[in-house]
Amino acid sequence: MPMSEKNIINSSKAPEPVGLYPHARRVGNLLFLSGVGPRERGAKKIPGVELDENGKIISYDIETQCRSVFQNVKYILEDSGSSWEKIVDVTVFLTSMKDDFQTYNRIYAEYFKDNQPCRTTVEIGSLPTPIAIELKVIATID
Repeated sequence: MPMSEKNIINSSKAPEPVGLYPHARRVGNLLFLSGVGPRERGAKKIPGVELDENGKIISYDIETQCRSVFQNVKYILEDSGSSWEKIVDVTVFLTSMKDDFQTYNRIYAEYFKDNQPCRTTVEIGSLPTPIAIELKVIATID
């Protein structure tokens, strides 16, 4: 197997990627996760999201989405041989800083009270699927 393929990691528990990319890639002792959203593996419905018949968001629950995203990150880390405690950097993409930052920040503090990685939170216009949050994570791996 070519060297590049050995470093590609896909989780059997995290949602299937929506494009041509792996869940994670290992480089040395670092693990880089692709953007992770709240979708569940094998399901069309997105936790905490209500869509109309055209696939447009009617309403969403940012708390439900945050918890689902964090669970998906955990799945990928564990399936890669790393862990939540080894996260060193998190980039968070929110589609509405005004509406969602306070709730997201409260839930983030629950999950990261012991491990405090570097963090950047940015607002973006939209994400590739009808979700309100996505995480980009870097962790260490032995």
